[in-house]
Formats: sequence, C-alpha cells, structure tokens
Amino acid sequence: MKDLLRNALKLADVDYCEIRFEESELLSISYQGKSLDTITRDTPYGGNVRALHKGGWGFACFNNLDELESAVKSAVKQAKLAGGRLGLESKLAPAPVIEDEYVPEYTLDPRGVSLSEKLRIIGSYLDFILGYDKAITAAQIIYNERISTVYFANSEGTYIKQEKLDIGSNLAATARRGMTTVVKRIGRGSSIGFDCMLDAYDELGEACSLAIQLLDAPQVKAGVYPVVCDPALAGLFVHEAFGHLSEADNAYKNPQLAKTMTLGRVLGRDILAIYDTGEYPKNRGYLKYDDEGVPTRRAYLVKDGVLVGRLHSRETAGIMGEELTGNARALNYTFPPLVRMRNTCIAPGDATLEDMIKDIKLGLYAVGSGGGQTNGEMFNFMAGHGFMIRDGKLAELVKDVKLMGNVFTTLMNIDMIGNDLAARDGAGGCGKGGQMPLPTSGLCPSIRIQNVIAGGAK
Repeated sequence: MKDLLRNALKLADVDYCEIRFEESELLSISYQGKSLDTITRDTPYGGNVRALHKGGWGFACFNNLDELESAVKSAVKQAKLAGGRLGLESKLAPAPVIEDEYVPEYTLDPRGVSLSEKLRIIGSYLDFILGYDKAITAAQIIYNERISTVYFANSEGTYIKQEKLDIGSNLAATARRGMTTVVKRIGRGSSIGFDCMLDAYDELGEACSLAIQLLDAPQVKAGVYPVVCDPALAGLFVHEAFGHLSEADNAYKNPQLAKTMTLGRVLGRDILAIYDTGEYPKNRGYLKYDDEGVPTRRAYLVKDGVLVGRLHSRETAGIMGEELTGNARALNYTFPPLVRMRNTCIAPGDATLEDMIKDIKLGLYAVGSGGGQTNGEMFNFMAGHGFMIRDGKLAELVKDVKLMGNVFTTLMNIDMIGNDLAARDGAGGCGKGGQMPLPTSGLCPSIRIQNVIAGGAK
C-alpha cells in the first residue's frame, strides 16, 4: 500500500497532495420497544485525494484502488483550476514527516466478542429496563461499532497506517403515567474496547428510578439562579457554546468572530482552563494522528482565564501563523477534513459538590445533558433534570431545566470548579459542514456559575 500511494502521488504536479484510504467494518444494533429492531453490518471501502495549488483545493473520491491514478489527476485538475482563479500563495503550516503503523492497545477488542454474545449482553439490558417497574413502558437501545484501518500518504513524505475503533451506545428507559412521559438514558462509548458495554446495570437502575421519580416532579420555576452544572452538562456547554467558536476555520473567514476571539482576551477568572485533546483512549474523541497525518496534542484554548489558542488544520494554522494542533478531521473517506474538536475539556479544580452548594441560599443543581442549540454567542441547553438548592443543601427534584445566556458572560461567571472529572460519551456525535456524527467527547468537572437564566414554569 505504501508504494502504491507514493507512486500515485508522483503524478501530482501541485504545491501539495495527499491520499487517504479507508477499510472499515461497521455494526449497528438497535432495540425498540420490547424487541430487537435492526442489525446492520457493512464494510465500506474507499479513499480520496486532496490537492492544493496556488491556494485552490481539489478533491476526488474513489471506491476502488484501480481508480487511484484517475482520482489524483482529477483532484490536481480541480486544484489548478481553482488556484488559477485565486492566484494566491498556498499556505500550510509545516508538519513533521512521519512513517508509522499504529494499532491501539485494546482493553477488549470487539472483534473477539461474537455477535451472539453482543446481542446477549445488550439484550439483557433491554430485559432489565422493561422488568424494572410497571411504570417503565418502553426501552430503546442503540449500539454502533466502527473499526477502520486508515492509510494516509502525502507529497511531503509522510506515510501512516493507523487502526481506529469507535463504539457509541445509548440505553434509554421511558416512564409513562397518563399524559406524562419521561425518558432517561445513559451513554457508553470507547476508542479502545467493548468493555465499555459491560456492567451497566447499576447506572441503568439509577436512570430507571429517576425516570419514575420525574413523572411526579415539578417544573423548575423560571428565574435567575446560581447554578451548579454536573460534569455532563459542563461538557455539553464547553463543546457547543465555546468549542465551536474556537475552530479556526470559522474565525479566519469571519472578521467579527476573529475580533471576538482575539488571543489574550480575558474570558474568565484565573481558575478557568479549557483545552482540546486527542490523548484520552477511553473516550470517543481519541486520536493519535488527525486526518492530515498531524500528531494530536493537548491544545490549550484558555489558561488562567485568558484566551490563549484555537483549533487548527494545516491550512488555518498557516494562514493565521499559529501552531498546529492536530484538529483536521473527516467523518469518512467521502469528505475532506475540517477543523473539528476531539475531547474538549475543562481542567479540574479542587472543590467538592458540598463546597459549591454550601453558601447558596436558593439555586439549582443541573444534571445531565438533554441537548440544545447555539446562535453565535448565545446558547440554550436542556439539562436531563435538576435539584433545587435551598440553604446550602440539595432539595426537591425538578424537571424541564433549560439554561440560557451569553457564552462570554457565562464563562466570566464561573466562580468554582469541581474535582469530580467525568467523561460524556454516547451514541451521538458532533455535526459540522454536513459531516455528522463525528465521534467527540470531553472530560469535565462540575462548575458553579453565578446569575444563570433558567427557563421553566412561571
């Protein structure tokens, strides 16, 4: 494969050219209601060529290695046409020339677990959910597994063969009483082993119990509160509200955003540190090399409350004169890489949950991530549920917890950071530029935020 890719690159008389080829094994299992719904297996196989000339890119896919040379010629032709119109200098940040073949150290290789055993394990969770209580009326389980071998070569001499695993799963229980329905779910995921799917009964039991309790829980009363976000909700916030603003392909194309995200801007108190990294194998955002063959590293975005960096591809780093971070990622071989997050994290502090709530007279402890949306600097997110904080103690359970505000005001209002790091994994992923769902994760602690707007009952 190495010689085949390198010989094809000799046909590319442009400033830069790269080839990425993938062989994958996909397995999807879903349970809906009370029975197995679908089992899907697939083996996608193909690659792409990306060429750069005078600032113009060309991109061509192929599904057979016999088509490789014609794909190189097509990408080169496109790049020359685009570069001829642009007439710019091609700018790519210098990257190390690497030769490597990498296989993760698996904790439990899913290829060593039979399909029948996977169905037995996952099916036992369905039985557990449905047998938990008569108030649990339905269950849904989604399990996705992808094992890929990715070959990468570029015209600078880099050749990398790396194996990647992505497992993502959601297990959900639905409780219903009359017209009231509550769904609670847990997520599991890993880049190194099927063992992430084992021993989920305790966590599932907590989710089922909570779903039943939420049937009778009141809505949170709308207002402005000091809010303690648990690690899952903190992870959703830092990914959606801040992480996307840190992707450099957004900043260099948008002068207003570039001004907003000027390095050196004070964003928070000196306790706040945010980084994005590919270094945590147990999480779904783990990478050794990105899809431009760049080694991944920890990229600090905020240190001591100050904006110190952003996430880059080789092109954005070259244009902006900043360091490479290893954040060029593609969903699969049918797409070119974009600047994407991996594991977006808030560095832990030293506070316990008790420390965070003890001086709050009336506040909210928001737990779990129920999704949400952002619009520039503004955000609104749903927590999975919450507890009111009264006189320094957790009080009644509440539901329909929606938090909203301005991301920069919110960052400035983070005044305590917990010591309880936890990952946020599941079957979903990040979407951008039509590429969805890309595996991402995060490792965050609880955070305390002053003056948060909570939507709810009047």
